[in-house]
Amino acid sequence: MARRPRAPAASGEEFSFVSPLVKYLLFFFNMLFWVISMVMVAVGVYARLMKHAALACLAVDPAILLIVVGVLMFLLTFCGCIGSLRENICLLQTFSLCLTAVFLLQLAAGILGFVFSDKARGKVSEIINNAIVHYRDDLDLQNLIDFGQKKFSCCGGISYKDWSQNMYFNCSEDNPSRERCSVPYSCCLPTPDQAVINTMCGQGMQAFDYLEASKVIYTNGCIDKLVNWIHSNLFLLGGVALGLAIPQLVGILLSQILVNQIKDQIKLQLYNQQHRADPWY
Repeated sequence: MARRPRAPAASGEEFSFVSPLVKYLLFFFNMLFWVISMVMVAVGVYARLMKHAALACLAVDPAILLIVVGVLMFLLTFCGCIGSLRENICLLQTFSLCLTAVFLLQLAAGILGFVFSDKARGKVSEIINNAIVHYRDDLDLQNLIDFGQKKFSCCGGISYKDWSQNMYFNCSEDNPSRERCSVPYSCCLPTPDQAVINTMCGQGMQAFDYLEASKVIYTNGCIDKLVNWIHSNLFLLGGVALGLAIPQLVGILLSQILVNQIKDQIKLQLYNQQHRADPWY
């Protein structure tokens, strides 16, 4: 009995379910964010070292935030880069699951922030008051508060009198500070054509009532100003949220497509190995 003609082996071995387009698109996608993560870590470490002092309120330290986010992004994108390049299902699944978890956590945080807006407002108020207390303890925090008060034309959390929570601006009689009962210069109303900033313009402003103080400084607190800004810029914030979500969804989609292609390729290889042992193949 004659043997069945053997099919050309080259055609079966050359075919691959793994698309080079998907593979290298995912690789360069992760490579881009991998580089960004290293830059974030480098900037965070540099900023932390240049301060030469520990921040009293670590929760609002942008340097620590940059380092933490950068390290997490570095590890995540490293799994994506190596997983796509080596066609490693384990690394790709890890990348996909972690990215999905990050996306769901962001979505849950947004929903909870909307549903429990009163509690979120209370938390924001707590953070602002804590920042006021530590205003003079860290230069970065001081610059951040000054920028916020200038940007939103506000002073303090609820009102300008919140600055009495700071030991340097406290209005108590036994406070020896020269800034007693004052507010930072960033609370002051802008003066047209002012060549030199008057950093003492808020001197003694807490001792005045709202009407008198409003002639020199902003008397409204930053919490209400911030809430009003959020309400008036919902489309902008939605666009930012969408801009953050799209790369995550693209990464999840590409990794899952590549994982499925790799699994199909493994099945093909097993099929070919089984039929090579068949003398009639």
